Amino acid sequence: MNNSIKNKNIILGVCGGIAAYKSVEILRLLQKQNAGVRVMMTPNACHFAGPLTFEALSGRPVCSSLFEKDVESSIRHIDWAREADAVIIAPATANIIGKMAGGIADDALSTFLLAVTCPVLVCPSMNTHMYESRAVQRNLEILTADGYRIVTPESGELACGTSGAGRLPEPPIIVDRLEKCFTLPDLADKKVLVTAGPTREAIDPVRFISNPSSGKMGYAIARAAEHRDADVTLISGPTALNPPVNVEMIRVNSAGEMADAVFEHMEQSHIIIKTAAVADYRPMDTASHKIKKHEHRDKLVLSLTPTLDILKTLGQRKGNRVLVGFAAETRDLRDNAKKKLDAKNLDLIVGNLIGRPESGFESDTNSVTLFFKDGTVEALPNMNKDEVAHVLLDRIAALDPCSDTAMDQGAD
Repeated sequence: MNNSIKNKNIILGVCGGIAAYKSVEILRLLQKQNAGVRVMMTPNACHFAGPLTFEALSGRPVCSSLFEKDVESSIRHIDWAREADAVIIAPATANIIGKMAGGIADDALSTFLLAVTCPVLVCPSMNTHMYESRAVQRNLEILTADGYRIVTPESGELACGTSGAGRLPEPPIIVDRLEKCFTLPDLADKKVLVTAGPTREAIDPVRFISNPSSGKMGYAIARAAEHRDADVTLISGPTALNPPVNVEMIRVNSAGEMADAVFEHMEQSHIIIKTAAVADYRPMDTASHKIKKHEHRDKLVLSLTPTLDILKTLGQRKGNRVLVGFAAETRDLRDNAKKKLDAKNLDLIVGNLIGRPESGFESDTNSVTLFFKDGTVEALPNMNKDEVAHVLLDRIAALDPCSDTAMDQGAD
């Protein structure tokens, strides 16, 4: 999380669809990020998810009628519209989408939406044929033109028994799209290339040399850059992570495959951030069949050869691109990071000491120090990797990435 929705007033609109049960999880995720959440339900939604559930979890009354009055507000839907920082409609049925497109206000939610001036996320959820119908698609085009933000539904098996587009996205994706609403788009029109995860260098068909990199830091950077409106390409070694939304994903295994992918995409990139833990060595020979233990009872000797230094090669070809590297060290962080910064012609290197529970491989948090080309050093406090990603991108944005023309003139 990047805390962009902390202390924000969020209205969660729930419509009458089977996916209404997922709205409960959306509420919990928003609360986990310390957002203030109020729930507004259509009358039909109350048949799928009880208002008492949302009231108990949010600690606030649910609004489902224009004619409700309580001590909180005499005209609740107008007050809520004025105070809202953002609105999520999930699930958004064909009915509410049609009302919004036509400016119809005949219940609390549709009337509230006409009074809203903050960002509104519309999360369609319905039968595939309904979703693909000309009417619904036309209405979604109208909403897009009017400035509403549409979260594209997922494809899969639906409750009605059909399979196709129309399934409500998972709650973390919806909250991710909300976070983007509150993130400054300071990397718009920039192409950002990120590498993440480990590489695997095969010994035989079932064994390999690798490292414990989880890819979390690189994925967090890719996600944060997309939030800031960059065009992001993520080149990832093997990880168990889900790809960030709206990011071009390229999966690789070996250092050689990663090098090929990086050099293929570097030319069109303005900013390159190399977080991947690339193997420094690979077996000189890879066995074509599984090596049997009984064939090497005393010992097995592996002859290793260096892999291509991707970061150093990028430094030689970087031109006016911004190039950022990472240095995971077990000792002498400052000396080793500065040597790597100079030797590989980097603009910035992110150093951290690994081996501590709160920092490094597989951890959700990181304690890093930023070393800049001009000699500036900035030590950051321990924070979650999403926060580290945004601080890093703040510093990169301040470096004033070059224009397309300058980049092309500086490239080899």
